[in-house]
Amino acid sequence: MSAIGVLVMAYGGPGSLEEVEPYLKDVRGWRPTPDPVIRAVRERYAKIGGRSPIRELTEAQAAALQRALDGDGGSFRAIVGMRHWHPYISDALVRLEEQGITRAVGVVMAPHFSRLSVARYYEEVAESKSGVEIAPIESWHLLPGYVDALAERVGAALARFPAGDRATVPVVFTAHSLPQRVREWDDPYPRQLEETRCSVLDRIGPRSSRFAFQSAGMSPEPWLGPDVGEVLDELAAEGHRSVLVAPIGFVCDHVEVLYDLDIVLQERARVLGVRLERTEMLNDAPAMIGGLAGLVRDTAGRAGWM
Repeated sequence: MSAIGVLVMAYGGPGSLEEVEPYLKDVRGWRPTPDPVIRAVRERYAKIGGRSPIRELTEAQAAALQRALDGDGGSFRAIVGMRHWHPYISDALVRLEEQGITRAVGVVMAPHFSRLSVARYYEEVAESKSGVEIAPIESWHLLPGYVDALAERVGAALARFPAGDRATVPVVFTAHSLPQRVREWDDPYPRQLEETRCSVLDRIGPRSSRFAFQSAGMSPEPWLGPDVGEVLDELAAEGHRSVLVAPIGFVCDHVEVLYDLDIVLQERARVLGVRLERTEMLNDAPAMIGGLAGLVRDTAGRAGWM
């Protein structure tokens, strides 16, 4: 039987400061982008090293997934496609066809489904009019390997606090905000995030926790809240001087983590007199990758390809 592709998709990001402007215009559908917005976004990337690490981290995730599938005795070929930068999803599909692959499991490296996020990746697939048949994985927010890896990261981060304080450190779970209109559609995104939070707490044991959104877009419409900065203010006002933030809506380091949390939120914490720690991102955590490998195989099996 011929090899089965695995289309590993992520958002994308600029590989240099020179790429920030065309990348941002791609994200905005090539609508006119005000110069102050371009400058502000370029400054964010300048502060995290002048580029986004998302491409190489997603490539590492795909390589780890390939190794896990090979170890299971499968015949799979994992390839990366980005929604908003190189290599684009359409480019990845062309590469699969060039390898003679006509069937592929699609997995977006975002565990929680929304019409405004994961669904858009599969719209890109459809618009490419590729000859590759895709079996989509739409969400994996309760995948045991993913939740186990999150729980491990939370436990490791809590261990950085003094032993006598750990039991009282609140955990603020975060994810990328979306326009508030998703609630009018009964979009599963907020519900799935809450289910992930509860599953992590089931593993680490009862403790004070909150959920907050972060990284709202630069548009006038209302976005999902509460914002993580507002939640941090509230915790400080309640007397908390140690807080752990756990960005469960992301699976690798990129600007929303390295800038929005590690720079902006960290500075806010310093002003408030709060010690703020963040969980290490999952990146290619073996538990998560192993869980995804099993999910890919199951998806291919349900499609009748194995």
